[in-house]
Amino acid sequence: MNVAVEQTNKVNWTKYIWLSVGVVLFLIVFYSPMWPDAVDPMGKHFALSPQGKGAIALFLLAGTWWVFEVVPIGVTSLAIGVLQALFMIRTADEAFKDFMDPSVMFIFGSIVIGLVFTKTGLTKRMAYKMLSIVGEKTSLIYLGCFMVIAFLTLFMAHTAVAATIYPLLIAIYSLYGENDKPTKFGKGLFIGMAYVAGAGSVVTLLGAARGAVAIGFFKDIAGKEINFFEFTYYLLPVGWLMVVALWIYFMIVLKPEKATIPGLKERAKRLYEELGGVTKNEIIAALLVGAVIVSLASFAILTAYVPGFKAPNKTAVMLISTILFFITGILDIDDLEDIPWNIILLFAGAMSIGFCLWNTGAAQWMAINWLAIFKESHWFVFVMGIAFFVLVMTNFIMNVAAIAISLPVALVIAPYLGVSGEVILYASLVTAGMPFLLLVGAAPNAIAYNSKQFTPGEFFMYGVPASIILMVVLGIAVYIIWPMMGMPILVK
Repeated sequence: MNVAVEQTNKVNWTKYIWLSVGVVLFLIVFYSPMWPDAVDPMGKHFALSPQGKGAIALFLLAGTWWVFEVVPIGVTSLAIGVLQALFMIRTADEAFKDFMDPSVMFIFGSIVIGLVFTKTGLTKRMAYKMLSIVGEKTSLIYLGCFMVIAFLTLFMAHTAVAATIYPLLIAIYSLYGENDKPTKFGKGLFIGMAYVAGAGSVVTLLGAARGAVAIGFFKDIAGKEINFFEFTYYLLPVGWLMVVALWIYFMIVLKPEKATIPGLKERAKRLYEELGGVTKNEIIAALLVGAVIVSLASFAILTAYVPGFKAPNKTAVMLISTILFFITGILDIDDLEDIPWNIILLFAGAMSIGFCLWNTGAAQWMAINWLAIFKESHWFVFVMGIAFFVLVMTNFIMNVAAIAISLPVALVIAPYLGVSGEVILYASLVTAGMPFLLLVGAAPNAIAYNSKQFTPGEFFMYGVPASIILMVVLGIAVYIIWPMMGMPILVK
């Protein structure tokens, strides 16, 4: 008993050290003298305002606290809003309004879909059917899950895919025989879900909003249109090459403790039979979710191909299903307690710091300073430098914002180095879709964290080699694959 009390009272010095590091970084940057202007290739100066410097200070504190989880990740998000208001980086209205941004509510709606799949039994039905087909080898379970995730992201938003697949993976992992205890198989299954959802989402305009926004942005700057099929033509090989590379990566660094799960196939068949016939709630849930998926996909295609078509807001479409789940009685008030509010708060804080960097001009200042380094470099180094900047920024702020702050500067520098705008756009989209370092980089990352199979620090550590693999695959695409496919790389 005394031992238990002693362990309870033991001070976690590592936690307080990293908490202090975040605070010290914030104070040093916030109170430092004004920093030099950023200068773009045309000689235009961009001053960093005191609020912009404060945004960078907050950026460093949030990153430190999120990686080392010195407090719950949702609490770090609250600190982001509080510090903006206290240190007058932005007004309280601006800082906290972002906590209810439509993107945050879209994530809420996606998580509700996952909750519905679990409650109605659709999750177990899909999991048992999949396992009866894939079999007992854990390597094939990895591969089967990754392929299903990547395939679904061709047609629906990767956030919705992750929220839908997550309970299915929970059901699969329950048959591994280790209860909820973290294992290599569990880490690989859930971290892999997050990474592969990102890899699959870059392939079509339906996988995430970033693609449609980026090509619209590219049209305004470069005056060139990119259609749905051209987009997929160039990104399909990169996305699926990353899916296979990630499967190999996880089979090496997180090789399951068990090569097989004896009797799994027969057990899965038996459990599937025990579920009985499809229930009314399962049918209603499937129809509602199917309607949302079809609607969102149709609106994305119509937006791309029908001039003047204005699609309804995707968050509103997603939340219609949430409302109908309660109207039909599939969900009730008690189910709201099962929503992982820590994850919702995490993304609310991510939106707030993202808009803070954007609105104060800090993100643009950082982009210009970084890309100016490469203005006289070899074209390949320049393209990879842009992609790397987007990769780093997309782990902290909205991927659309990361592209929006880097593309204008990159497209100004590109002609001086004889680089085409297309290769810059596609390279940026590839890294923008695969934030492998921080949980705030993408909704699937945070959804996977809810499994409790890994810590934010572990996610970061596994993400470093994965990000290196991503840069290698992108380098091969830029130098070999895309030129072979006919993409213009260099211009005269």
